[in-house]
Amino acid sequence: MKLSKPTTSRIRTDFAIFNPWSGTLIERLTETSQLEITSTVARARIAAASFRNSTPFQRRELLNSLADLIGRDADTMAQTICSEMGKTITEARAEIRRAQNTLRLSADAATFLDGEVLHCGIISGGVDRQAVVTYVPTGVVAAITPFNYPVNLLCHKLGPAIAAGNSIVVKPSPKAPLAADHLVNLTVEAGFPRDLVQIVHGGADVALGLARSEIDLLSFTGGGRAGLALKQASGLVRCLMELGGNDPLIVMHDADLATAVATATTQRFEIAGQSCAAVKKLYLHSAIESEFTERLLEVVANYRHGDPALPDTQMGPVIDETAAADIISRLLEAQSGGAKLLFGGTRDGVMVKPTIMSDVGQSTRLFATETFGPVLALRRFGSLDQVITELNASAFGLQAGIFTNDHAAIRNLGRNLQVGGLMVNEGPDFRAEHVPFGGVKGSGLGREGVRIALREMSETRVVID
Repeated sequence: MKLSKPTTSRIRTDFAIFNPWSGTLIERLTETSQLEITSTVARARIAAASFRNSTPFQRRELLNSLADLIGRDADTMAQTICSEMGKTITEARAEIRRAQNTLRLSADAATFLDGEVLHCGIISGGVDRQAVVTYVPTGVVAAITPFNYPVNLLCHKLGPAIAAGNSIVVKPSPKAPLAADHLVNLTVEAGFPRDLVQIVHGGADVALGLARSEIDLLSFTGGGRAGLALKQASGLVRCLMELGGNDPLIVMHDADLATAVATATTQRFEIAGQSCAAVKKLYLHSAIESEFTERLLEVVANYRHGDPALPDTQMGPVIDETAAADIISRLLEAQSGGAKLLFGGTRDGVMVKPTIMSDVGQSTRLFATETFGPVLALRRFGSLDQVITELNASAFGLQAGIFTNDHAAIRNLGRNLQVGGLMVNEGPDFRAEHVPFGGVKGSGLGREGVRIALREMSETRVVID
């Protein structure tokens, strides 16, 4: 099936989408003008005003129909993701399956957007009164999404927005917009009302233009600097922001080492390390550091990296030359500070070799900031309290993982570690679509996850009678 043409109409500036692996031109799109952004949002407002009175049943049917169509076009969409951002075909197919699941969970959640009734007899004059609390649509949702999960992260915004009775304007990453555009076109085929789901294309200027327009809620996934700029541009509009992380995996002395090694490698090298919750910092207890490192190097030495279109490839390229150069720069900086290169550390264009570094200094960019690439930074520890102190000093707080059967250690982390989520005997990149997901500090505002996002994209209304 041929990918449908993008849905923008006003000519401004063309931008190109290249296959990261081959360097070949895939498509040219037209950047949406500010005038067209304004017009798009105005149409979305009209659509929202009509759709807000739709029933949960109607919303569920629309979302399930869209999930069905994604299933029909699954191979086409997976191939598109693989081509435009370098995700392996296996990873791309998994993303499409998760996107379907996200939409179906959103469809189910639409029928359970429950309010509550509160008696007002706790105050004088309230004996015969009760408060009815309900959730109503917020209006026009603007969704700005990154390149690394171009379909599923879009569905994490589109699904709850529609389930809550809103309209939505989508702005995908200019590095990987084609699969998202295909998804938006499928909403028409699925029977979505006209202008309920629309798309605009372009880079930072288009994102800022959308944030400044007459929207009611901004949902953004991406870097902290961009998030702050968008928050400032949007003014008093409510914002949901997932801003990335610098996520640790802690391996205690009693850990199942085989499982911990498999988790660390899988969650770090997926999408070539370009995931916000991927394992980035690996804390190894001194009692198991040597054995764990030996096992880790054995696995990494046999990691199959290369052409993402081949079914047996485990890791593809990073998104572009700029990203690859930044990774190598961080490695060199860490080495100059005393870190030891145990494996990898080189690149061939945008293909960065899986890399392991030990004794990485806490203040280096590789360790202190989010490194979007296939690098595991190892750090030895003796005391869990030492780890907690180091991690809480970080500007980030998305998710963390720990491998241990020590419940005291788990309780200690659960109570004292400043993160949005703690995964036990699992890596920080674990995510279930219906569970709240998000961070603290520089990792974001609000929460995604179908059920809580449905509330986040609704307004609370109280009627006291």
